[in-house]
Amino acid sequence: MATWENLNMQDAISPLMEQLIFFHDHTLMILLMVTMLVAYIMINLTNNKFINRTLLEGQTIEFIWTMMPAVTLIFIALPSLHLLYLIDEVNKPALTLKSVGHQWYWSYEYSDFHNVEFDSYMKPTNELKNNEFRLLDVDNRIVLPMNSQIRILVTAADVLHSWTVPALGIKIDATPGRLNQGNFSINRPGLMYGQCSEICGANHSFMPIVVESVPINNFVKWLNLN
Repeated sequence: MATWENLNMQDAISPLMEQLIFFHDHTLMILLMVTMLVAYIMINLTNNKFINRTLLEGQTIEFIWTMMPAVTLIFIALPSLHLLYLIDEVNKPALTLKSVGHQWYWSYEYSDFHNVEFDSYMKPTNELKNNEFRLLDVDNRIVLPMNSQIRILVTAADVLHSWTVPALGIKIDATPGRLNQGNFSINRPGLMYGQCSEICGANHSFMPIVVESVPINNFVKWLNLN
């Protein structure tokens, strides 16, 4: 946890982001082993005084240095493809949230409920409370139930935007005239922060996203208040 905090990043709060972090670590270990092997061979070559000037081919070593990268790529490709399918799959969502990008704020609609929709603007610095973050907090947070499969539909009303919450492992382009779909599940309560990740104009950096994960009972109470 300390590592992520030092990098100013939140811990994973969804199974999808946890798998993405595991894949990152898996790939990083493979790259580290390849780097160490190549460095070891290069150091040995510089210190080796035995040279065969008449050597034209070596089928055994050529076979080995062709097959080893191929096998290494398989160990990277298989979990990568598995993750890509997990990211695209939408499995019986319990709730659908629609997000519409505007210059420069987000609009949200809870499609499963009647007349539950609102705009979400960044909070001005002079209105922030002591426990809120500058340039990241909003006046209306997205409230979602934990341990529920959630589908999000993303589009834009004017230019390209991108709905991104790193802690959820989700990044979906908001394209005018097109409805893009994603899914996620939140496995604990808390606050997740994100921003528009598309350069969409002068106030691009002032389109924050805040997702508040709550138990299902609290979510029902919140719906009744809206």
